[in-house]
Amino acid sequence: MVATPSLSALARLHRQPSLSWTPVPVLFGFLVLLAIFAQNVTSQTLKQQESQHLCLNYPPLQILLVAKTKNVHGFLAPKFSPGSTAGLLLSETLDFPDKKTIPGFLVGCSLFSIRQPEGIAGFGRSPESLPSQLGLKKFSYCLVSHAFDDSPASSDLVLDTGSGSGDTKTPGLSYTRFQKNPTTAFPDYYYVLLRNIFIGDTHVKLPYKFLVPGSDGNGGTIVDSGTTFTFMEKPVYELVAQEFEKQMTHYTVATEVQNHTGLRPCFNISGEKSVSAPELIFQFKGGAKMALPTANYFSFVDSGVICLTIVSDSVVGSGFGGGPAIILGNYQQRNFHVEFDLENESTGSTRGRCDMVVPVKLIIVGQQASVG
Repeated sequence: MVATPSLSALARLHRQPSLSWTPVPVLFGFLVLLAIFAQNVTSQTLKQQESQHLCLNYPPLQILLVAKTKNVHGFLAPKFSPGSTAGLLLSETLDFPDKKTIPGFLVGCSLFSIRQPEGIAGFGRSPESLPSQLGLKKFSYCLVSHAFDDSPASSDLVLDTGSGSGDTKTPGLSYTRFQKNPTTAFPDYYYVLLRNIFIGDTHVKLPYKFLVPGSDGNGGTIVDSGTTFTFMEKPVYELVAQEFEKQMTHYTVATEVQNHTGLRPCFNISGEKSVSAPELIFQFKGGAKMALPTANYFSFVDSGVICLTIVSDSVVGSGFGGGPAIILGNYQQRNFHVEFDLENESTGSTRGRCDMVVPVKLIIVGQQASVG
């Protein structure tokens, strides 16, 4: 990214927050996960009227203090459990290599953070999100399997600004439609209707109240690349964990590792020439399925010990005040091509080898992006 002065930073693609953030050392810079995203960034002074108008897009709890100073129009403190970040809200002009210009682009300048990454690329559903500000019709990604290493392998993030795409679906992808939350409590989330979970040949019967958001907005399933391991509320998690335990009795339970990590079940596979685990399948409304490879839900956490990489309250802690009952995290999305069709309110996916794609970090397709 080129700015004045030239600056770059890293950011985590996250779909729970909508506003994108960059830390204070890059005060007038912005990175959307990748350093080649913008060719020029210029700070602009916001008029007071514009400042007041833009701040109306933010939930009241996000505005800690409205500051009437040059180049900023607010001091914001949105929370992303279990951490938070706070800083100044800036208006920038982004000029892309193909002369795509985004004037009045909103980006947060983080002055301090608690348990947050260096930067956040906000891909939520609110007006201040990156997809909304760029007017994207679709975006898609394919997460490389790093398996806890520091491999430099990368894959594509595709931002589609094309017009007139209609209801065209990408060949090979299995789609399900976004669902509505009956409240406005979690406006940034991409809800989907998870109908069934299959472990091997067994249909794990989930209580319906966890599959759809209730009248209080809690419950249901969201897809989130910013969450590492898939999260399940305790009653759902117990059904899944117990089914794996039933079907993997030929392995010894690694109780000590379970107690130490909070993960469960864990199995000692020392001396085994091969490991067999029942297949895990998520089935969504409309027939879409995600049949996960074993490496996406079991991982080595100790010498000769594998654990299920799905977590519940025992690992992440409780008391976050409600929210989705199930969060499909990025570890389970690895080596899947995942598309978010914003125009048609749906998401699709298919298995793939993400490390086999051309290592270009950002692809922009379609017509010139603009902010209305």
